[in-house]
Amino acid sequence: MPSPVIGLTGGIGAGKSTVEGLFASLGIPCVDTDRIAHQLTAAGGAAMPALVAQFGAAIQTPEGALDRGVMRQKVFADAGERQRLEAILHPLILAESRRLLASLQEAPYVLLAVPLLFETPAYRNLVAETLLVDCEPRLQRERVMQRSGLPAVQVDAIIAAQMPRAERLALADAVLDNSGDLALLSRQVENKHRYYLQRFAAANLATPSNSVDPAL
Repeated sequence: MPSPVIGLTGGIGAGKSTVEGLFASLGIPCVDTDRIAHQLTAAGGAAMPALVAQFGAAIQTPEGALDRGVMRQKVFADAGERQRLEAILHPLILAESRRLLASLQEAPYVLLAVPLLFETPAYRNLVAETLLVDCEPRLQRERVMQRSGLPAVQVDAIIAAQMPRAERLALADAVLDNSGDLALLSRQVENKHRYYLQRFAAANLATPSNSVDPAL
């Protein structure tokens, strides 16, 4: 039987990847939609033919992968372009996410990492609870700039395109505060891990509505 699913989300730069790693150290697997998107848009990826047909050869690198810099400029300059990109990628990402979740039978629970979890009912319907990684906006901005090398104006545009922080906080079932150091974050993850173990063991989810039927 597929494992129960915890939806992991957070704004760009909040620290979702760090949290994934901490849960992984506790033996909890994660299906990461960003990772799936990278696989789909790598050279030879399943999404590339449709993307090239839609946007032209200029969005490819010489190796045949998606040129993320070029595509980023397109989608943040034009909401219609972003919608066309999402119309191609999102169904493929969702299908692969469901396939991977359905294959995870042994874990006490699994994470499903989705940046736009709260904005996307198709993903919210897959999860038993939501877990938000949050940090102060100043730290979020600094981390994205340091990691990506993007200028402040572009980072601000990316952040502005996402759901406002206050709305994410209001919607989340639980929040991990990543405004401190790694040790503090690790203690929070360990506490949530114990809670999830107890919750799903006590519930003894014989027919969990939050698991993914491999036949779907």
